[in-house]
Amino acid sequence: MALVAGATRGAGRGIAVELGAAGATVYVTGRTTRTQRSEYNRPETIEETAELVNEAGGKGIAVQVDHLVPDQVQALIGRIENEQGRLDVLVNDIWGAENLMQWDVPVWEHSLDNGIRMLRLAIDTHLITSHFALPLLIRSENGLVVEMTDGTDAYNERNYRVSMFYDLAKTSVLRMAKSLARELQPYRCTAVAVTPGWMRSEIMLETFGVREDNWRDALEKVPHFVISETPRFVGRAVAALAGDPEVSRWNGQSVSSGELAKVYDFYDLDGSQPDAWRYLVEVQDAGKPANAAGYR
Repeated sequence: MALVAGATRGAGRGIAVELGAAGATVYVTGRTTRTQRSEYNRPETIEETAELVNEAGGKGIAVQVDHLVPDQVQALIGRIENEQGRLDVLVNDIWGAENLMQWDVPVWEHSLDNGIRMLRLAIDTHLITSHFALPLLIRSENGLVVEMTDGTDAYNERNYRVSMFYDLAKTSVLRMAKSLARELQPYRCTAVAVTPGWMRSEIMLETFGVREDNWRDALEKVPHFVISETPRFVGRAVAALAGDPEVSRWNGQSVSSGELAKVYDFYDLDGSQPDAWRYLVEVQDAGKPANAAGYR
């Protein structure tokens, strides 16, 4: 029994589908439905995600929730308890702030309203969701909380991430996993921070003017996109964690989809195992020409 909070698109959708492929009942939440769009103003909906979960072999249940509104989150968890009686996996993937980001802009020039909104979407949503969901999750021995972020602990410790607001948003989530690990350990539950690599989300493909079936056409303009991965790859990473009876070995750690692929022997849809964060350090950040040989 899983809740993927923030499953409208991108990593959340990929995770929900792969949990469904593993046979799970998955509650998928977000703000955009077929009758109402969020401030994102994008076409993907939670109903579509639920249908994809069903097609994969699971049971998808779409619930419109704004995870900044405590009453809505509390009602969601109450519904899950009433309908299922348990919660085994919580994936905190709420984000929805790409439109607020200003790249490489110092804090005194960055929009303060956008920056604060970004932090609320990235941090407050996760805290509110955990506050209401964890009393139900800790009833399940071997319960799992996955905090989704961008970047491993090691990479983000050494690198400036886009802007101070974005940097704080993504590093704060890493710290959440460590704190939750301490609080959950007495209940034999696990918290882990997971990052995808360079993910071919709907927004990323649109930005580069390509589709999933011709994504390599973007390499002429963005050569390092060669290391990219589908949202299903990180979905398989989370599904592998959820199905691991020894998942507690990851408690409090920060891991990537590429790292977990080597441990659990899963592959992306094209049969590769892209290891984006190692590639970033050894190839892209090192100023070498784009070449994914040995990295996927």
